[in-house]
Amino acid sequence: MSEKSFTLDELCTLTDLTKRTVRYYMQMGLVERPIGETRAAHYTSRHLDQLLRVKQLTEAGVSLERIREVMTGGETPVPARQRRPGSIEVRSHLYVAPGLEIQISPEEAGMTPEQVRAFVREVIQAAERVMSKDNVGE
Repeated sequence: MSEKSFTLDELCTLTDLTKRTVRYYMQMGLVERPIGETRAAHYTSRHLDQLLRVKQLTEAGVSLERIREVMTGGETPVPARQRRPGSIEVRSHLYVAPGLEIQISPEEAGMTPEQVRAFVREVIQAAERVMSKDNVGE
């Protein structure tokens, strides 16, 4: 069974990218060149997969330079969200004791709600231990 092949028009329709963008990605080395040349050129599912991956990464805010590294076997980036004026971030403030407060961004820390609760319990217990030692005069 032969592999499915696509024309440039079909590839553009499947990826929702313009011909110009697809050609630019090839010129940059992000996507392999077509098989064949001129009107006989065709693309395979490998080209489709490469274009979809590049599109996914660009939409996530990854630079084309970094995408090139990823496409040539580099580690997949986890794009950091850039703070911009007017951006909103959700953070939790943990009140431990007078003058002692911790700010937590579970999403940024990659913590599940269960991990946040466990962390909070541990911090409170540690603060209580430290503060009770100071009161005893040890």
